Amino acid sequence: MDYANEVVNKLKAEGIRAKLNSRSERMNAKIRDAQKQKIPYMLVIGDQEMESGQVALRYRSGDNPGAMKLEKFIEIARQEIADKI
Repeated sequence: MDYANEVVNKLKAEGIRAKLNSRSERMNAKIRDAQKQKIPYMLVIGDQEMESGQVALRYRSGDNPGAMKLEKFIEIARQEIADKI
């Protein structure tokens, strides 16, 4: 949870809205709930991501580009935000 909180804090510092889902449910249930809420990006953080300092990106559509450095996700998010403005 410490790494997940660190990721959320970095995203917020970059001006990207972020919320941590720390409920003790299965990952699939959390992902399904996020898709129903139409959350555009889900960052899945497990032991592997924590050890490598990465995040696993999932889009609401179900696309799964996989693990990447947090800085790379911030670039992607900023670009998509800029494109929508």
